[in-house]
Amino acid sequence: MNHVADASTLPVTWWKSSASGAQSDCVECAIIAPEQLAVRDSKNPSGPALLLSRSSLAGLVAGIKGGAL
Repeated sequence: MNHVADASTLPVTWWKSSASGAQSDCVECAIIAPEQLAVRDSKNPSGPALLLSRSSLAGLVAGIKGGAL
């Protein structure tokens, strides 16, 4: 898994998860390339972002939903 130290340096458009709560517990996603996505904490836009393949992100979401993580 790769990352960037400052997500605000990525030349992308970020959007919040549709499951984000009203208490600022949000994640934001961006498309880096057709098969690569970035994920960051919306409260820290200049913080790090994870760079994941679409399949890795799907596995992460499935693990969270399934209670494995």
